[in-house]
Amino acid sequence: MDDLGVAIGLVLVIEGLIWALAPQIGRRLLEAASETPESSLRLVGTAAVAAGVLIVWIVRG
Repeated sequence: MDDLGVAIGLVLVIEGLIWALAPQIGRRLLEAASETPESSLRLVGTAAVAAGVLIVWIVRG
């Protein structure tokens, strides 16, 4: 359970860095995402989930 808390905290840190350091880039990313077809977003999201699971599996081995 501690690992889950750490993982959520790291996600918040990484997400927060975009908005704290470069809010203009964050807005451009949101605009680009809103114009991207849903199927592409789903594909990229699925790939990100698979990459995350693979990284955790390798690290936790």
